[in-house]
Amino acid sequence: MTGLTADEAEALFLAGLPGPAADLGLGSVLTAAELKLEAALPTELRRQARRIRERFHLDAPGWYREADDAPHLPAVAAAVWQRRAVHVRYRRWYAPEIVERRLEPYGIVLKAGRWYVVAHAGADTPRTYRISQILDLRALDEEFVPPADFDLASYWRAHTAQLQESLWQGRAEIRISPAGAERLREIGVPAVIDAVEAGEEEHTGGWRRALIPIESLTHAEGELLRLGAHVEVVSPPELRERIAATALALAARYG
Repeated sequence: MTGLTADEAEALFLAGLPGPAADLGLGSVLTAAELKLEAALPTELRRQARRIRERFHLDAPGWYREADDAPHLPAVAAAVWQRRAVHVRYRRWYAPEIVERRLEPYGIVLKAGRWYVVAHAGADTPRTYRISQILDLRALDEEFVPPADFDLASYWRAHTAQLQESLWQGRAEIRISPAGAERLREIGVPAVIDAVEAGEEEHTGGWRRALIPIESLTHAEGELLRLGAHVEVVSPPELRERIAATALALAARYG
């Protein structure tokens, strides 16, 4: 088809994602591109496209989680499109909290309502930065060329796998009831769910015994308490004692 501008053609990859497109500053461009594309379709295909739009909607953020407030997202997106470096003030979770960086932004990722930029900042490998934590941004008149072998999707898969692996600091042996396993599927993380499903089923009551990964004793205590009496910690003893103490305190509070 003809009639699409370069910006409209680039925006078409976000078709079906009006929210993220608007966040990136491409809302009106995407709308124009979709209208032109729809006008070029044969009548029957146009009707089918409208039916699909009326019946399906993708909402990226998870439940009970608001999307990131990322005011610098359009500027980061522009730098990605134009392959231009930026200077940022960035807030991170460890000291020193506020740092300044010159970034060469390779690409942007939307994960569960959170926007991230993958950028080169002088290290050997790219780093991931949460865009909502960028405090100030200044575009630089400096072009860059990403490595020829860099692939954003491949990088992100490796990054998330490494992050998941680094989260698990230990293991806990638990017994969990069928009701607890069902609740875990609703609130748990895939690695823990997989460990429970791979566990050994006991002979009575449908309870299962499993060795699950945990981030820390404190985090595991909070997560397992969400399952109430449907889970029992067998080991480590420190975690079992912490949950028992919390259960006694709750009983005293409500008794």
